[in-house]
Amino acid sequence: MYDYINGIVAGKGHNELVVEAGGVGYSLYCSLNTMQDALPVGEMMRVYTYLNVTQDGITLFGFATKEEREMFLRLTTVSGIGPKTAIGILGSMSMRDLTLAIVMGDTAVLSRAPGIGKKTAQRIALELKEQISSDEVEGLSAFVPGAAAAVSQSDPITEAMIALQSLGYTQGEAMQALSSVKDKSDQPDELVRLALRGMM
Repeated sequence: MYDYINGIVAGKGHNELVVEAGGVGYSLYCSLNTMQDALPVGEMMRVYTYLNVTQDGITLFGFATKEEREMFLRLTTVSGIGPKTAIGILGSMSMRDLTLAIVMGDTAVLSRAPGIGKKTAQRIALELKEQISSDEVEGLSAFVPGAAAAVSQSDPITEAMIALQSLGYTQGEAMQALSSVKDKSDQPDELVRLALRGMM
């Protein structure tokens, strides 16, 4: 019904953004990421929206970007995830990290979101992995040369991905290759070797 609202930011709460447009103040339920991206009170902002109607009432959800709204809609298709749980997931990590976790099937990262247990995390990864397009994967912020120095030693997947990209593979190719071998080793060099073997 509403695609977006262009209006003046009239107020902010924990998960609530009030935008005034045409003399009407719209109360939008938003993720913490959207709240952080929201402009100061008094400034003009465009907020993408989703109107959720249930027997319990009507809730207007707000998103800083179309991409966040699209991920929200995907999350709500997963059994056991309602709109407010989806907003909680979106607010628990960046869009890049969430997309990576889904594509890589990283249930440990997904289960860190509030209200998400291991089984629900597995459903998210299983049901949404195929919905992430190659364009979205390629559009993720690429790691830059030297970034490995800032990567925790407890994150072998990321280190292996950086190594594969340094060899000339795209981020999408590296992610796809690593997704099938990520459980076979916890050593970056071994993961790279297995990934390269799978790409031959």
